[in-house]
Amino acid sequence: MYNRQVIEISPLQTYVSALVFSPAKSLIKGHFKEEEPSWINTILAVGETWSTCLQTLEGHSDWVNSVASSPDGQQIVSGSRDKTVRLWDAVTGATLQTLKGHADWVNSVAFSLDGQQIVSGSSDETVQLWDAATGVALQTLRGHADWVNSVAFSPDGRQIVSGSKDRTIRLWDAATGAALQTLKGHADWVSSVAFSPDGRQIVSGSADQTVRLWDAATGTALQTLHEHWLDVSSVAVSPDGRQIASGSSDQTVQLWDAATGVMLQTLNGHLGPVSSIAFSPDGRQIVSSSWDKTVRLWDAATGAPLQTLKGHSTAVSSVAFSLDGRQIEWISRRGENILWLPPDYRATCLAIQNETIILGHLSGRISIFELKEGL
Repeated sequence: MYNRQVIEISPLQTYVSALVFSPAKSLIKGHFKEEEPSWINTILAVGETWSTCLQTLEGHSDWVNSVASSPDGQQIVSGSRDKTVRLWDAVTGATLQTLKGHADWVNSVAFSLDGQQIVSGSSDETVQLWDAATGVALQTLRGHADWVNSVAFSPDGRQIVSGSKDRTIRLWDAATGAALQTLKGHADWVSSVAFSPDGRQIVSGSADQTVRLWDAATGTALQTLHEHWLDVSSVAVSPDGRQIASGSSDQTVQLWDAATGVMLQTLNGHLGPVSSIAFSPDGRQIVSSSWDKTVRLWDAATGAPLQTLKGHSTAVSSVAFSLDGRQIEWISRRGENILWLPPDYRATCLAIQNETIILGHLSGRISIFELKEGL
């Protein structure tokens, strides 16, 4: 609720001051403007429409590196340089859990597909598995010799994959914490890892400028994809498992055939390193973010640019589609203004769920924005 903090402090002011603080084009202003108190001489400057910011979640004391939404959209998990993982109620903004245990930055967080567990990767070289309901640490997975940069659950939730600055990828049993595989082959740090939709393959991107495809059961390297000429920062697999997308500091997004390793498209347009990429749920679109302060939407079949979202005051470090893809469809229909943010909302990471967008900030705050105009 907008102005929620003030209402909680002085709820009776709602009946006296609501109109004063309501935007000019809001329904309440339109219907009840004549009821505005006549004794108020100084009118506060208010925007024409309600702000899209629904919540600002405060609690982290340092940069928010990673945010993710639970599959049902009811909770948000965040990882920060303050060494904590926080679980939030997406409706009220209340802190549900503060998960402590890491000894260094938390670089990556993810929910299991059933929403019951959370996994986090840290610069303390460990992967932590948490119970999402209680916040209890279930497993501490040790084995990496340097920062853990990326973590992900397998589709069935039985395995966890992690990529590290130690140049390896590790596959873990989520129930026991046992190390199942150590995948070696990258010549530099692993920046991003992802499972294929069927869980049978793992895709990784590395600072060695390559994308690698692995057999999750045996750890065998299946493909090494060479086309980028700078580090690969992000990888994603299409929902049908047939295509792989990779984003790089060479300012391009590459689209690959997962079966043959043949490069299908090179998506050019970004003027800075590509920081994050994702497929839409139907696989027809790709979204990418960049240090050039833009988010771009592409046609996955043709490589044609569909939308360029500008206006961010700093680099955009992460992007995601909602499970139903409705946010990106909405943005492509209504244009880029919905993502124009004031300088105070400098995002370091982002996640989207249903009708909301979740941003993590350098200040340690988390903001929740409604992706439609308020009333």
